[in-house]
Amino acid sequence: MPVHRSATPRTDRTRCTRRTRLGVTGAALAALSLLLALPGAARATDTPARGEAYMGIGVAAHDGVGSPPPANGVAAVQTEGVDVSGHQGNVAWSTLWNSGVRWAYTKATEGTYYTNPSFAQQYNGSYNVGMIRGAYHFATPDTTNGATQANYFVDHGGGWSKDGKTLPGVLDIEWNPYGDACYGKAGAAMVTWIRDFVNQYKARTGRDAVIYTATSWWTQCTGNSAAFGATNPLWIARYASAPGTLPAGWGTQTMWQYTSTGPTVGDHDKFNGALDRVVALANG
Repeated sequence: MPVHRSATPRTDRTRCTRRTRLGVTGAALAALSLLLALPGAARATDTPARGEAYMGIGVAAHDGVGSPPPANGVAAVQTEGVDVSGHQGNVAWSTLWNSGVRWAYTKATEGTYYTNPSFAQQYNGSYNVGMIRGAYHFATPDTTNGATQANYFVDHGGGWSKDGKTLPGVLDIEWNPYGDACYGKAGAAMVTWIRDFVNQYKARTGRDAVIYTATSWWTQCTGNSAAFGATNPLWIARYASAPGTLPAGWGTQTMWQYTSTGPTVGDHDKFNGALDRVVALANG
């Protein structure tokens, strides 16, 4: 795994400011704020640069933002988690630990052209405070095939080891922030791409990758395929008071991303079970 440089700390940055603040500081930020405050002012495009995608980038835009989950969640016991990307920079992991977060996922790669410059601090930092952690890959099925992207992911931080602290890698497959929602693929073609990724990931690591998605995207772009429910744990994205209807093939979710505006840094998630079940997933 190559050495990743650490980014300047940006733990106060929330998702709602990413696309307007990224790369804008000081006087430039003040000028931009004044411009955006003007009635009818021209707005910058919402299309991010390649590599700037993150888990859940299209969820609120396509599915909306519902009510926050009830205080004790929708299961008898759930375990709080967080997911982060390069947008967060250096993360204050001790603060997250003290708030009750016990597991974390860090964006490692996107396509075959991007690695998270903050990956080392985020991935190792969460481990060092005691969290069970893993890595995720933002899929771009329109750039290279699934097996190629799985190899890139494993080669750049997405591997797995049976140490009780490392979760299997995640395939983040959702709306294309750079163009067509389904990346120019739909139905059988998208299912084939996903199958190629998860098969190669298992060949390289011995583990079935977790699939992160939203039901509406999955229905639109895979035809609501039930092909992966028996093998790949589901991480469902829905910003509401409950996970809602799941994609075909899955009877329950393993993880649920329930908000992108949590009280602390990153998106917040709930593992569907107590901490010992998180450990069980890590151990395989």
